[in-house]
Amino acid sequence: MDQIQHKYVEANGLNHHVAEVGTGQSVVVFLHGFPEIWYSWRHQMIAVANAGYRAIAPDWRGYGLSDPPPEPEKASFGDLISDVLGILDALSIPKVFIVGKDFGARPAYYFALLYPERVLGVATLGIPFVPPGPVTYNKYLPEGFYLSRWKEPGRAEADFGRLDAKTVVRNVYILFSKTEIPIAREDQEIMDMVESSTPLPPWFTEEDLEAYGALYQKSGFRTALKVPYRSFEEEFNLPDTKVEAPSLLIMGEKDYCFKFPGMEDYIRSGQVKFFVPNLEIAYVPEGTHFVQEQFPDKVNELLLTFLRKHR
Repeated sequence: MDQIQHKYVEANGLNHHVAEVGTGQSVVVFLHGFPEIWYSWRHQMIAVANAGYRAIAPDWRGYGLSDPPPEPEKASFGDLISDVLGILDALSIPKVFIVGKDFGARPAYYFALLYPERVLGVATLGIPFVPPGPVTYNKYLPEGFYLSRWKEPGRAEADFGRLDAKTVVRNVYILFSKTEIPIAREDQEIMDMVESSTPLPPWFTEEDLEAYGALYQKSGFRTALKVPYRSFEEEFNLPDTKVEAPSLLIMGEKDYCFKFPGMEDYIRSGQVKFFVPNLEIAYVPEGTHFVQEQFPDKVNELLLTFLRKHR
């Protein structure tokens, strides 16, 4: 971890915290999800740097050590895509491999659609390419579905506000490591689904939790609740919805996202390849939603194989 360097890069009027390691000419940009942060990519960053690549991992605006936007409630996925472009321009990086996890898959793929000349390849973990359009999962799941709860302004703020940032991250990591979609009872909030005595996943240490807690203590959750949870209906002016770049999807077979209505069939049937024709799909048998932290060696192997193939 000591070899990872930290800097601030100005883009779109904000200072973005960027973690960086490696000096190779081929660059890999890592885009985190929630409740993740640059730190979520620590294993992959060191692995690709040791293999001769340059790895950079920003904190999204309003996350971790990056500046919050002036009006967090107006933050959007479009802002994140513009930030990726601004960071690459500020660092004079012409082309990259782009790797996205969880909601980071959306800006990763949409960046590839908007700026195909800047992208050597796209890899995503936990979430495949999904074309723009209304999110309909809530129509098929109970009211306590976490996406529905967190989409409601004020509800998650009240729920999270009872706890410190470290405990919120702890609870979400425990919930999202399960094979079932987090769904609360009508008389229960999402944070109440985790008992205080519940242990952390065995691959997630107290030291890791301290690192996450400190970063979210700095940023809070104000922007994080807007993007992604209140921005899924955002409209995009995409030139196309077919990603031509070489792509890789890594899915843990115990990932709760497989339980989203229609998701497993969309992936396993190959329907996703209609939108991403040059897509390889790799499955990690015991992997959960945090597969890159749970099985870093396996994910590193899959990722490096992909990078070398398309370098």
